[in-house]
Amino acid sequence: MTTSPPASGRLADAYDLVIFDLDGVIYLSDKAVAGAVDAVKRLHGEGRSIAYATNNASRRAAEVADLLVGLGVPAVADEVLTSAAAAARRLADRLEPGARVLVVGADALRAEVTERGLTPVSSADDQPVAVVQGYGREVGWVSLAEAALAVRAGALWVATNTDRTLPSPRGPLPGNGSLVAVLRTALDREPDEVIGKPEAVLFEEAVKRDAATRPVVVGDRLDTDIEGAVRAGLDSLLVLTGVSQPRDLVAAAPHQRPTYVARDLSGLFKDVETLAIGAEGTGWRVADGRLEGKGDPIAALRTITAAAWAGTDVSELKAAGDDARAALDELKL
Repeated sequence: MTTSPPASGRLADAYDLVIFDLDGVIYLSDKAVAGAVDAVKRLHGEGRSIAYATNNASRRAAEVADLLVGLGVPAVADEVLTSAAAAARRLADRLEPGARVLVVGADALRAEVTERGLTPVSSADDQPVAVVQGYGREVGWVSLAEAALAVRAGALWVATNTDRTLPSPRGPLPGNGSLVAVLRTALDREPDEVIGKPEAVLFEEAVKRDAATRPVVVGDRLDTDIEGAVRAGLDSLLVLTGVSQPRDLVAAAPHQRPTYVARDLSGLFKDVETLAIGAEGTGWRVADGRLEGKGDPIAALRTITAAAWAGTDVSELKAAGDDARAALDELKL
């Protein structure tokens, strides 16, 4: 599916499904991101179709929905797609009913495996035919060692996702990708399959579930949410409330470039023409190695990003005046 940016109107009006990432977009750990609750409630109040696609495999869909409701966000389990559920479905499609699967991760992943008619185990001695690895706060050396032994013995190795970090109020923390890297190092090989973003599986499921014809992805990570949207051929909005920051956006490779960028979810209710990378009339311009103009620093970021993506060297961009200097300082560019 390929879409193209509409010419005008609110971003939310231009799409028939908004697919949200969760960590770093709606909440950080278990605390709501500023303005996120009001933004999602506003979409619900307008009757917009919403889906949540999360790589975090430590909660089941119903648990995620309960967490959102507890934060004040109206949500139901059917709106939530998790990498844990998707991984269990994929394994059930590939394996015989009752097949033994060594689970590395949280209880939520084990429950998903069980619900799909497979048998979760925790030791390589149980001769599992597959290993599924997802994020879990209690994952440690013992479970990783058992997984390594099982994979060496021939078990299929499926990772729910490879996010190197998880956003938190205290800063980025090790994510499932960091734990996958332990096994990658020990085994000197890659997982047989990765289910979560940037793979397109979760987005494809969301689009199919809602029969959407014009979806947009909202995320905070270039390497998962935005790259996944690019792979799926979907428009995307990067919000700067989580992992990826202005410097990352400016340096983004083509396969990780969003359609739009906004400070936070309030961008859903702003004009599309002002949110697009390279939008005209931002009040800013890059010329002769200098940033000139005044106005919203995020608008300056869009202008700087467009220049960088067009091949202009902005690595040593200078400020032409106090407004430009304040914008560059805020953006840490």
